[in-house]
Amino acid sequence: MNVKSVEKENGKAKVVVEIDKAEFEQALNKAYAKCRKDIMLPGFRKGKAPRKMVESMYGATVFYEDAVNEIFPDIYTKAIVEQELKAVGSPSVSNMDTPDEGGVVLTIETELYPEVTLGQYKGLEVPKREVKVEESEVDAEVNRMAERNARIETVDRAAANGDTVVIDFEGFVDDQPFQGGKAEDYSLTLGSGSFIPGFEDALVGAVAGEERDVNVTFPEDYSAKELAGKPAVFKCKVHEVKESIKPELDDEFAKDVSEFDTLDALKDDIRTRFTKSRTEQNERAFEAAAVQMAAANMTCNIPACMIDEQVDHQIEQFAYQLQSQGMKMEDYVKMVGGDLSSLRASMRPMAEQTVRSDILLSEIAHAENLEVTDEEVEEELKKLAEQYQMELDKVKAAVDTAAVKSDLMGRKAAKLITDSAVAVAPAEEKKEDDATSEKE
Repeated sequence: MNVKSVEKENGKAKVVVEIDKAEFEQALNKAYAKCRKDIMLPGFRKGKAPRKMVESMYGATVFYEDAVNEIFPDIYTKAIVEQELKAVGSPSVSNMDTPDEGGVVLTIETELYPEVTLGQYKGLEVPKREVKVEESEVDAEVNRMAERNARIETVDRAAANGDTVVIDFEGFVDDQPFQGGKAEDYSLTLGSGSFIPGFEDALVGAVAGEERDVNVTFPEDYSAKELAGKPAVFKCKVHEVKESIKPELDDEFAKDVSEFDTLDALKDDIRTRFTKSRTEQNERAFEAAAVQMAAANMTCNIPACMIDEQVDHQIEQFAYQLQSQGMKMEDYVKMVGGDLSSLRASMRPMAEQTVRSDILLSEIAHAENLEVTDEEVEEELKKLAEQYQMELDKVKAAVDTAAVKSDLMGRKAAKLITDSAVAVAPAEEKKEDDATSEKE
């Protein structure tokens, strides 16, 4: 086997490979041996027909495609690896010639890893929000804690928004009951928005023992199509009215719901937790924005096959998430009123951005001579073992260490971009500051 020519143009390569008669004959024999058990010819038992007889009946090239597949790993080595071509996607045979002297001449085509020209990736001015925690947010969290610890008491008064009513109800459309429109001893919190618009409002002012007709209209986009847009009457009977009584927001409350002795200490902890969480979110957003900005400065024509592969990966991950929730991909796309092709199209912009960022980080790692040590890989594997509660040896057997090393290299490149970036106020914060200055 030898390479006759290599042509590279417009991000693609075309390699012509010649396979001599003897080598291809061996490949033909292997291809025939693999499929002979399924071959049936008149006059022969199944799987016993000689290769020459099969070729005489179906044509001399009947096993050629299978033979090429047999030796494709060797072809790939000669046509791609030894030619030092950075192939992406799946190289394919675009043409096959069979010279009179025997053997075959194959034309292998592949897309190539793109040529990259890095733009500015150091000293970028990247928007970064200031971390703020308003007192109203802290108070809202304290109130949520109070609501979770509220006690429920039955009251002898008319129901108000925020109260819970225990009711029986049955719904009718055109004087006929409908499926799913009936329940007994149902607890409904008024003002929660749990029922269709108008239902809960109509029960405000009701008292225990009262029967009341509730007239509503189902929304046009209601999930049960047979009810969508139709007027309905719900015959309701109120059994109880219950009030949610929140505890007093004082030091005793703080002791009951937390490890803190005072309400101020509890609020300080909430403020600290909010600040830490938002700071971490800010740092992640800052890094993502810096990498995206550097990627935008890079000149690179990304082959479609690289984006296709990333879309495949995203689809696979999404299908796994759906499966963990007990849903199949085909059921999901039907539910959202689309199909797999529309889902792939919606994922494509994000896939392209991911591929562009990956290329950027790889090129920066190369340009900056970044390295990942074996010790760093080992430490990362230990973290994975701890995260998934697995033995280290099992993690090493299950994980592609080359991929781990590549991921660590990407993180170092991203850190290099971020560490040199200059944080600036987002446009909307600048406007707010300018407006404040003008008022002063």
